[in-house]
Amino acid sequence: MASQKQHTQPGKEHVMDPTPQFTSPDYQPSNKLQGKIAVITGGDSGIGRAVCNLFALEGATVAFTYVKGHEDKDAKDTLEMINRAKTQDAMAPKAIAADLGFDENCKKVVEEVVNAYGRIDILVNNAAEQYENITIEEIDDPRLERVFRTNIFSYFFMTRHALKHMKEGSSIINTTSINAYKGHPTLVDYTATKGAIVAFTRALSMQILSRGIRVNGVAPGPIWTPLIPASFGEEKIAQFGSDVPMKRTGQPIEVAPSYVFLACNECSSYISGQVLHPNGGTIVNG
Repeated sequence: MASQKQHTQPGKEHVMDPTPQFTSPDYQPSNKLQGKIAVITGGDSGIGRAVCNLFALEGATVAFTYVKGHEDKDAKDTLEMINRAKTQDAMAPKAIAADLGFDENCKKVVEEVVNAYGRIDILVNNAAEQYENITIEEIDDPRLERVFRTNIFSYFFMTRHALKHMKEGSSIINTTSINAYKGHPTLVDYTATKGAIVAFTRALSMQILSRGIRVNGVAPGPIWTPLIPASFGEEKIAQFGSDVPMKRTGQPIEVAPSYVFLACNECSSYISGQVLHPNGGTIVNG
Protein backbone atom coordinates (compact mmCIF):
# COMPACT_ATOMS: atom_id res chain seq x y z
CA MET A 1 0.00 0.00 0.00
CA ALA A 2 1.49 3.32 -1.06
CA SER A 3 2.12 5.86 1.68
CA GLN A 4 -0.20 8.83 1.52
CA LYS A 5 -2.04 11.13 3.87
CA GLN A 6 -5.14 13.32 3.61
CA HIS A 7 -5.43 16.14 6.11
CA THR A 8 -9.19 16.74 6.09
CA GLN A 9 -12.28 14.67 6.83
CA PRO A 10 -14.27 13.28 5.17
CA GLY A 11 -11.62 11.69 2.98
CA LYS A 12 -11.75 12.02 -0.79
CA GLU A 13 -11.75 8.96 -3.03
CA HIS A 14 -10.75 10.69 -6.25
CA VAL A 15 -7.29 11.64 -4.91
CA MET A 16 -6.45 8.17 -3.55
CA ASP A 17 -3.69 6.07 -5.14
CA PRO A 18 -4.48 3.31 -5.78
CA THR A 19 -8.18 4.07 -6.26
CA PRO A 20 -10.47 1.80 -4.22
CA GLN A 21 -12.15 -0.89 -6.30
CA PHE A 22 -15.92 -0.39 -6.21
CA THR A 23 -16.79 -2.81 -9.00
CA SER A 24 -15.59 -6.01 -10.64
CA PRO A 25 -16.15 -7.54 -14.07
CA ASP A 26 -16.63 -10.89 -12.31
CA TYR A 27 -19.79 -9.72 -10.50
CA GLN A 28 -22.89 -11.00 -12.29
CA PRO A 29 -26.13 -9.23 -11.29
CA SER A 30 -29.41 -11.16 -11.34
CA ASN A 31 -32.19 -8.63 -10.56
CA LYS A 32 -32.03 -9.37 -6.82
CA LEU A 33 -33.31 -5.87 -5.94
CA GLN A 34 -35.52 -5.13 -8.94
CA GLY A 35 -38.09 -2.44 -8.17
CA LYS A 36 -36.66 -1.63 -4.72
CA ILE A 37 -36.01 1.89 -3.41
CA ALA A 38 -32.71 2.06 -1.52
CA VAL A 39 -31.13 4.81 0.60
CA ILE A 40 -27.41 4.60 1.43
CA THR A 41 -25.87 7.13 3.81
CA GLY A 42 -22.27 8.02 3.07
CA GLY A 43 -22.74 6.56 -0.38
CA ASP A 44 -20.41 8.85 -2.31
CA SER A 45 -17.22 6.84 -1.70
CA GLY A 46 -15.66 3.74 -0.18
CA ILE A 47 -17.98 0.92 0.84
CA GLY A 48 -21.01 3.15 0.31
CA ARG A 49 -20.10 3.76 -3.33
CA ALA A 50 -19.61 0.04 -3.95
CA VAL A 51 -23.00 -0.68 -2.37
CA CYS A 52 -24.65 1.99 -4.55
CA ASN A 53 -23.11 0.41 -7.63
CA LEU A 54 -24.20 -3.16 -6.86
CA PHE A 55 -27.68 -2.08 -5.75
CA ALA A 56 -28.10 -0.25 -9.06
CA LEU A 57 -26.82 -3.25 -11.03
CA GLU A 58 -29.34 -5.42 -9.15
CA GLY A 59 -32.24 -3.22 -10.23
CA ALA A 60 -32.75 -0.86 -7.29
CA THR A 61 -33.46 2.85 -7.49
CA VAL A 62 -30.69 4.43 -5.43
CA ALA A 63 -30.44 7.59 -3.34
CA PHE A 64 -27.34 8.37 -1.29
CA THR A 65 -26.08 11.08 1.04
CA TYR A 66 -22.79 12.93 1.10
CA VAL A 67 -21.15 15.87 2.88
CA LYS A 68 -21.54 19.09 0.89
CA GLY A 69 -18.34 20.99 0.18
CA HIS A 70 -16.10 18.05 1.08
CA GLU A 71 -17.40 15.22 -1.08
CA ASP A 72 -18.93 17.02 -4.07
CA LYS A 73 -16.56 15.49 -6.65
CA ASP A 74 -16.94 11.97 -5.25
CA ALA A 75 -20.73 12.40 -5.12
CA LYS A 76 -20.82 13.57 -8.75
CA ASP A 77 -18.68 10.60 -9.82
CA THR A 78 -20.89 8.17 -7.92
CA LEU A 79 -24.07 9.64 -9.38
CA GLU A 80 -22.68 9.18 -12.89
CA MET A 81 -21.65 5.63 -12.01
CA ILE A 82 -25.15 4.76 -10.78
CA ASN A 83 -26.69 6.20 -13.93
CA ARG A 84 -24.45 3.93 -15.99
CA ALA A 85 -25.18 0.89 -13.82
CA LYS A 86 -28.92 1.25 -13.28
CA THR A 87 -31.44 -0.97 -14.99
CA GLN A 88 -33.97 0.36 -17.48
CA ASP A 89 -36.95 0.30 -15.10
CA ALA A 90 -35.14 1.96 -12.18
CA MET A 91 -35.78 5.65 -11.53
CA ALA A 92 -33.08 8.31 -11.74
CA PRO A 93 -30.72 8.23 -8.74
CA LYS A 94 -30.37 11.07 -6.25
CA ALA A 95 -27.38 12.48 -4.38
CA ILE A 96 -28.47 14.37 -1.25
CA ALA A 97 -26.12 16.64 0.70
CA ALA A 98 -26.66 16.42 4.47
CA ASP A 99 -24.96 16.49 7.85
CA LEU A 100 -26.68 13.42 9.28
CA GLY A 101 -25.59 14.11 12.86
CA PHE A 102 -28.75 16.14 13.39
CA ASP A 103 -32.30 14.85 13.42
CA GLU A 104 -33.85 17.58 11.28
CA ASN A 105 -31.36 16.89 8.48
CA CYS A 106 -32.14 13.17 8.50
CA LYS A 107 -35.84 13.98 8.39
CA LYS A 108 -35.27 16.16 5.30
CA VAL A 109 -33.30 13.37 3.58
CA VAL A 110 -36.09 10.86 4.15
CA GLU A 111 -38.72 13.35 2.98
CA GLU A 112 -36.77 14.09 -0.20
CA VAL A 113 -36.46 10.40 -0.99
CA VAL A 114 -40.12 9.68 -0.30
CA ASN A 115 -41.28 12.72 -2.29
CA ALA A 116 -39.24 11.45 -5.25
CA TYR A 117 -39.92 7.71 -5.05
CA GLY A 118 -42.92 7.19 -2.75
CA ARG A 119 -41.37 4.83 -0.19
CA ILE A 120 -38.18 3.24 1.15
CA ASP A 121 -37.51 -0.51 0.87
CA ILE A 122 -33.85 -0.65 1.92
CA LEU A 123 -32.03 1.64 4.35
CA VAL A 124 -28.25 1.30 4.61
CA ASN A 125 -26.87 3.27 7.55
CA ASN A 126 -23.23 3.61 6.55
CA ALA A 127 -21.97 7.18 7.18
CA ALA A 128 -18.99 7.32 9.53
CA GLU A 129 -15.99 9.32 10.61
CA GLN A 130 -12.97 8.46 12.74
CA TYR A 131 -9.95 10.23 14.23
CA GLU A 132 -6.86 8.65 15.67
CA ASN A 133 -6.07 9.47 19.31
CA ILE A 134 -3.12 7.97 21.16
CA THR A 135 -4.74 8.42 24.59
CA ILE A 136 -8.32 8.89 25.75
CA GLU A 137 -7.30 12.21 27.32
CA GLU A 138 -6.92 13.63 23.81
CA ILE A 139 -10.60 13.06 23.00
CA ASP A 140 -12.33 16.31 23.93
CA ASP A 141 -16.08 16.84 24.23
CA PRO A 142 -16.64 18.31 20.73
CA ARG A 143 -14.72 15.45 19.09
CA LEU A 144 -16.58 12.81 21.11
CA GLU A 145 -19.95 14.34 20.25
CA ARG A 146 -19.05 14.69 16.57
CA VAL A 147 -18.04 11.04 16.20
CA PHE A 148 -21.12 9.79 18.05
CA ARG A 149 -23.45 12.09 16.07
CA THR A 150 -22.22 10.83 12.71
CA ASN A 151 -21.64 7.18 13.59
CA ILE A 152 -24.63 6.23 15.75
CA PHE A 153 -26.99 9.18 16.27
CA SER A 154 -27.53 9.33 12.49
CA TYR A 155 -28.47 5.65 12.49
CA PHE A 156 -31.21 6.33 15.04
CA PHE A 157 -32.39 9.48 13.24
CA MET A 158 -32.48 7.95 9.75
CA THR A 159 -34.16 4.78 10.95
CA ARG A 160 -36.96 6.38 12.93
CA HIS A 161 -37.92 8.65 10.02
CA ALA A 162 -37.50 5.98 7.33
CA LEU A 163 -39.61 3.41 9.20
CA LYS A 164 -42.73 5.49 8.58
CA HIS A 165 -42.27 4.72 4.89
CA MET A 166 -41.13 1.09 5.07
CA LYS A 167 -43.43 -1.89 4.79
CA GLU A 168 -43.25 -5.64 5.33
CA GLY A 169 -40.32 -7.14 3.41
CA SER A 170 -38.11 -4.09 3.88
CA SER A 171 -34.54 -4.30 5.14
CA ILE A 172 -32.27 -2.14 7.31
CA ILE A 173 -28.51 -2.75 7.14
CA ASN A 174 -26.08 -1.04 9.52
CA THR A 175 -22.34 -0.73 8.92
CA THR A 176 -20.37 -1.56 12.06
CA SER A 177 -16.70 -2.66 12.17
CA ILE A 178 -14.37 -5.45 13.19
CA ASN A 179 -13.20 -2.99 15.86
CA ALA A 180 -16.48 -3.52 17.72
CA TYR A 181 -15.40 -7.13 18.31
CA LYS A 182 -11.65 -6.85 18.87
CA GLY A 183 -11.14 -3.22 19.91
CA HIS A 184 -8.66 -0.67 18.59
CA PRO A 185 -6.19 1.12 20.87
CA THR A 186 -6.07 4.42 18.98
CA LEU A 187 -9.72 4.58 17.83
CA VAL A 188 -11.47 4.36 21.18
CA ASP A 189 -14.37 6.71 20.43
CA TYR A 190 -14.92 5.30 16.92
CA THR A 191 -14.79 1.74 18.29
CA ALA A 192 -17.33 2.63 20.98
CA THR A 193 -19.77 3.83 18.32
CA LYS A 194 -19.28 0.64 16.33
CA GLY A 195 -20.05 -1.44 19.41
CA ALA A 196 -23.19 0.64 19.88
CA ILE A 197 -24.19 -0.15 16.28
CA VAL A 198 -23.96 -3.90 16.96
CA ALA A 199 -26.21 -3.55 20.01
CA PHE A 200 -28.56 -1.20 18.12
CA THR A 201 -28.86 -3.75 15.30
CA ARG A 202 -29.73 -6.58 17.67
CA ALA A 203 -32.25 -4.60 19.72
CA LEU A 204 -33.96 -2.94 16.75
CA SER A 205 -34.26 -6.28 15.01
CA MET A 206 -36.17 -7.67 17.97
CA GLN A 207 -38.39 -4.60 18.16
CA ILE A 208 -39.55 -4.43 14.54
CA LEU A 209 -39.43 -8.04 13.38
CA SER A 210 -43.18 -8.25 13.98
CA ARG A 211 -43.57 -5.66 11.21
CA GLY A 212 -41.79 -7.97 8.78
CA ILE A 213 -38.75 -5.69 8.57
CA ARG A 214 -35.33 -7.29 8.99
CA VAL A 215 -32.35 -5.52 10.59
CA ASN A 216 -28.78 -6.74 10.10
CA GLY A 217 -25.24 -5.42 10.04
CA VAL A 218 -21.93 -5.72 8.22
CA ALA A 219 -18.62 -5.51 10.12
CA PRO A 220 -15.84 -4.85 7.61
CA GLY A 221 -12.20 -5.43 8.47
CA PRO A 222 -9.39 -3.30 6.98
CA ILE A 223 -10.91 -1.97 3.75
CA TRP A 224 -9.21 0.56 1.45
CA THR A 225 -11.54 3.57 1.67
CA PRO A 226 -11.08 7.36 2.03
CA LEU A 227 -11.51 6.97 5.79
CA ILE A 228 -8.03 5.43 5.99
CA PRO A 229 -5.78 8.16 4.51
CA ALA A 230 -7.94 10.75 6.28
CA SER A 231 -7.43 9.07 9.67
CA PHE A 232 -3.94 7.59 9.92
CA GLY A 233 -0.33 8.63 9.46
CA GLU A 234 1.71 7.50 6.46
CA GLU A 235 3.43 4.59 8.22
CA LYS A 236 0.13 3.03 9.33
CA ILE A 237 -1.38 3.62 5.90
CA ALA A 238 1.54 1.78 4.28
CA GLN A 239 1.04 -1.22 6.60
CA PHE A 240 -2.76 -1.15 6.58
CA GLY A 241 -4.32 -4.63 6.33
CA SER A 242 -1.08 -6.57 6.82
CA ASP A 243 -2.13 -7.97 10.22
CA VAL A 244 -5.16 -10.02 9.06
CA PRO A 245 -4.83 -13.70 8.03
CA MET A 246 -5.11 -12.82 4.33
CA LYS A 247 -2.21 -10.34 4.81
CA ARG A 248 -3.77 -7.66 2.66
CA THR A 249 -6.22 -4.81 2.59
CA GLY A 250 -9.74 -5.55 1.36
CA GLN A 251 -11.50 -3.61 -1.37
CA PRO A 252 -15.01 -2.11 -1.18
CA ILE A 253 -16.23 -4.50 -3.91
CA GLU A 254 -15.32 -7.38 -1.58
CA VAL A 255 -17.68 -5.98 1.07
CA ALA A 256 -20.62 -4.72 -0.99
CA PRO A 257 -22.07 -8.17 -1.89
CA SER A 258 -22.78 -8.69 1.83
CA TYR A 259 -25.21 -5.77 1.62
CA VAL A 260 -26.86 -7.19 -1.51
CA PHE A 261 -27.33 -10.51 0.30
CA LEU A 262 -28.89 -8.88 3.37
CA ALA A 263 -31.10 -6.57 1.29
CA CYS A 264 -32.50 -9.38 -0.85
CA ASN A 265 -35.39 -11.31 0.70
CA GLU A 266 -34.84 -14.25 -1.62
CA CYS A 267 -31.30 -14.59 -0.19
CA SER A 268 -31.70 -13.76 3.50
CA SER A 269 -35.37 -13.93 4.51
CA TYR A 270 -34.51 -15.99 7.63
CA ILE A 271 -31.74 -13.69 8.83
CA SER A 272 -32.27 -10.77 11.22
CA GLY A 273 -30.28 -9.33 14.10
CA GLN A 274 -27.06 -10.73 12.63
CA VAL A 275 -23.74 -9.29 11.46
CA LEU A 276 -21.65 -10.46 8.49
CA HIS A 277 -17.84 -10.30 8.72
CA PRO A 278 -15.95 -9.56 5.49
CA ASN A 279 -12.66 -9.00 7.30
CA GLY A 280 -9.84 -10.92 5.64
CA GLY A 281 -10.18 -14.07 7.73
CA THR A 282 -10.11 -12.76 11.30
CA ILE A 283 -12.17 -14.97 13.61
CA VAL A 284 -14.50 -12.96 15.84
CA ASN A 285 -17.00 -14.15 18.43
CA GLY A 286 -19.85 -12.42 20.20
